Amino acid sequence: MTYEEATDYILNIPKFSKKNKPAHTEQFLAYLGNPQEHIKVVHVAGTNGKGSVCAYLNAMLLSEKRTVGMFTSPHLIKINERIIINDCEIDDDAFVRLFEEILKVVGQMREAGLPHPTFFEFLFGMAMTAFARAGVEYAVVETGLGGRLDATNVVKCPVATVITSIGMDHMEYLGSTLSEIAAEKAGIIKSGVPVFFAEGQTESNQIIEKKAYEMKCMCKKIGKDAYEILGIKKKHIAFSCSNAYYGDTTWSLKNIGIYQTENAMLAMETMRFLFGAKGHPDRWRGALSQLCRAGRMEEVLPDFYIDGAHNTSAVEAFAKSVSEAEKERIILFSAVQEKNYTEMIHILCKEVPADFYVVTAIENIRAVQPEILKEIFQKYTDKPVIMQKDIKQAVSYIREHRQGRTVYCLGSLYLAGRIKELMQEVKRC
Repeated sequence: MTYEEATDYILNIPKFSKKNKPAHTEQFLAYLGNPQEHIKVVHVAGTNGKGSVCAYLNAMLLSEKRTVGMFTSPHLIKINERIIINDCEIDDDAFVRLFEEILKVVGQMREAGLPHPTFFEFLFGMAMTAFARAGVEYAVVETGLGGRLDATNVVKCPVATVITSIGMDHMEYLGSTLSEIAAEKAGIIKSGVPVFFAEGQTESNQIIEKKAYEMKCMCKKIGKDAYEILGIKKKHIAFSCSNAYYGDTTWSLKNIGIYQTENAMLAMETMRFLFGAKGHPDRWRGALSQLCRAGRMEEVLPDFYIDGAHNTSAVEAFAKSVSEAEKERIILFSAVQEKNYTEMIHILCKEVPADFYVVTAIENIRAVQPEILKEIFQKYTDKPVIMQKDIKQAVSYIREHRQGRTVYCLGSLYLAGRIKELMQEVKRC
C-alpha cells in the first residue's frame, strides 16, 4: 500500500463510521495490546491553547533528556504532523507500516462484530502504538473535542491533566454555556491526578475546582499573577515568573501572541510538578525561547503572519496581541459555517482596524462563501473589503498590494494550513 492510499483511507473514515462510546475505544486499544498502559501521559484539554501547551511540554520534556511522544490535532498540511516522536514527525514509510498493522486489527474487530474506529480513534490508536514501539517515557496527548467523551480520555492513569482557557466553541456538541463546556473539559480529571488549569470566568473556574475536589486531586489555577509580561519586541515576548523556582531571570517566547505566555506557564507549572527539585528550569527556558508554534502567530514571510484563531475567544486574544502594533495592516479572513464568524468579524473590525480586508473561501464544503463574509465586514467597517474566490488568489492579491503593510491571516485552521503550504512553495521557488 502507498502512503497516498493509506491517508486516503483514513481521511474517508468519516464517510462510513459513526461516533463511538469510550468503551469502544477501550476495546480498540485492548486489541492493540493496550499500548498506553506503560507510558506516562500528560493529558491536555481546553478550548484554545491546547496545541501550544502540548508543544511547550514536548520541548521542555525533551530538554530533560526524556523520550517523548506527542499526539495533537488537527494537522495543518500533512497528517503525519499528528504523531511526533522525539520532535520528529513519523515518516511516510513508518506511517504506512503502522497503518497496515492497525487496519489488520480493525479487520479482526469487524469480524467480532465491533464497529469500525472513527477517524480520530484510528489515529489515536496509531499514535499510542507508535509511542509504545518507540519506548517513549512520556506522551503529551491532546483531546480532539471536549474531554469527557473524547477517545483520548480512556487513558486511565495520566501523570497530570491540563485544562487550557475555556470559551464558547463547538456548542452543538459541548453545551451552550461556559459551565456546560467546562464540565465537558473537566471530564479528563482523574482520581488523585493533579490538574493544572488556566484561570477563566468564575463559572468555569468553579466547575473545574469542584470536579477536582470530588476526585481528590491537587488543583492548581494559573492566573495572570503567575507571570509578568516585560515587553513585546519584534517576534518575541519577554516575561518573568512570580515563583522563585524559576529564578530571577527573563523568559522569552518566539511569538507575538500575548496569550502564549499563559500557555507557557501552564506547561511550566506542570513540569514543576513532574520534576520538582530535579528539574532544570534553565533548560526549559532555552527550549521555550527557540520554539516556534506552527500556525499560531507564525511568521511565514517577513511581517506575514498566520494564526489559527477560529472562535470568538481566540480572536479576542489575537486582537490583544496586535492592537498596539504601529504598522499599517491587512487582514485576510475565512471561516467555516459552524463558527460564530459574525462576532469574530465584529471583534476584528472594532479591535484590529486594517487598511483593507480580504475574504476568501477555504477548500471545504463547510466553508462560508466570500460574498457572505464581505457583507458582514461591510456592516462593521468602511474600509475596502476585497473578495477572492480561493486562498491562492487571495494570497497573490495581498502580496501584490501589501506595500510594506503587516499581514494577518486568521479565522480557520484550514486557512492557516493552506497558506503555510503555499508559502513553502514560494520559498522553494
